[in-house]
Amino acid sequence: QVQLRESGGGLVQPGGSLRLSCSASGTIISINTMGWYRRSPGKERELVASITTTSGVSTIYADSVKGRFTISRDNGKSTVYLQMNGLKPEDTAVYYCNAIGLAVWGRYDSWGQGTQVTVTS
Repeated sequence: QVQLRESGGGLVQPGGSLRLSCSASGTIISINTMGWYRRSPGKERELVASITTTSGVSTIYADSVKGRFTISRDNGKSTVYLQMNGLKPEDTAVYYCNAIGLAVWGRYDSWGQGTQVTVTS
């Protein structure tokens, strides 16, 4: 099993910032892609940002967060971060960490439990 532990969610006013963290643990051989998804009430889960490090570093951002959010990864700690600046009420959601890679027993595609982000005045 590959476990993902998220932290950093909370309540913030519009325009504020939060930094989410997600650490992976388990019998991991490699982590190819780590990402953040979110689900708002009444909406489907959507990709917020992802980072792939199989050949250089490649990032993907949802259009709605470009220029405000930054994803980064500490390979030595198997940790991915999401720096969220300029938060808006529409960013309110449960944010989930995802990791895809290879474990000793095969390929994995794992999810964290989620962390709540609430943006309100």
